[in-house]
Amino acid sequence: MDEIKSVAVVGLNIGRSHIAEAYAPRPERWRLAAVCDRNQERLDAVADEFSAESRTLHFDDLLARDDIDVIDIATPPATHFELVSRALAAGKHVVCEKPLVGSLHEADLLANAQAQSGQMLMPIFQYRFGEGVQKARRIIEAGLAGKPYLGTVETHWKRTPDYYAVYWRGKWETELGGVLMTHAIHQHDMMTYLMGPLRRLFARATTRVNAIEVEDCVTASWEMANGALVAASATLGSQNEISRLRLCFENVTFESGGEAYSPGDEPWTILPANQAVAADIRDLVADLPPVGRRFLGQMDAFHEALHGRGPVPVTIDDARRALELATAFYHSAQTGSDVSLPISPDHPKYRGWRPDRA
Repeated sequence: MDEIKSVAVVGLNIGRSHIAEAYAPRPERWRLAAVCDRNQERLDAVADEFSAESRTLHFDDLLARDDIDVIDIATPPATHFELVSRALAAGKHVVCEKPLVGSLHEADLLANAQAQSGQMLMPIFQYRFGEGVQKARRIIEAGLAGKPYLGTVETHWKRTPDYYAVYWRGKWETELGGVLMTHAIHQHDMMTYLMGPLRRLFARATTRVNAIEVEDCVTASWEMANGALVAASATLGSQNEISRLRLCFENVTFESGGEAYSPGDEPWTILPANQAVAADIRDLVADLPPVGRRFLGQMDAFHEALHGRGPVPVTIDDARRALELATAFYHSAQTGSDVSLPISPDHPKYRGWRPDRA
């Protein structure tokens, strides 16, 4: 029987969802050794709800414990680099919410820190985990979809002033960005997960919905490395919330179901060009193993990796690609220029895209 891994969760806003969706349902895999938050009321509420073995207001308390295998960091974005670095140095495996860090430079520093530590670092991209997106991924990887033509990705959500009443939201210094970093980053990761890397990008970004520092409406045109084109849009001013991907290939058209917060789930529409392609697809996906949705699926796969039965399901390279895409978005929107990828260390935004630091 597999060893149960002990986990400490830091930051109990989205961190609570990690516990509720992934750790608590799998007591045979995870032991909730500790929870940590600076808000005493929230700390006590979550600790009591999930019977955490211990609770603390201080991150350092977790680093000093040799009975903790994994530290799950779900704090505000600007804190991630320091906390992840310290957790790796303390010999802990690390799970970290998106965005991983605030620049490609910091991502590269963390990649080095991980390599030196010998520990696993898994960024969170839970929308990859669902039956729909995994079917699409298998069909594309098998070559059945054929030549990629065009894609569209929409992140049309709604956020009101109440959402931005939280002190760190809507500010460059603490959130590191707006709809691109906190909301659309998931769907953009899914698009590149299926369509591959980018070659060029042109973007526009503005703030129209809320009185905040960061962007809440963006559009962009992507040219993919394989020659396909993608149109991306994101807003926090939609009256109905959807996250929708549509991909047109030579032999198949894919469309997600539009579920805002779990777009990887079924039902996905998969339209084959003809009956022969349809039959090949049926055969290909017939033995697709079950995939837990969202955090459950990602943490299940991480548990397998911790026991040497597979790779880390989301890597720092995946997070870096998402940050590279965001860097291109911000540079294009701020300069009005078409941006080529990949972005090298001599790029003016390699060390960060924040306009308050320009």
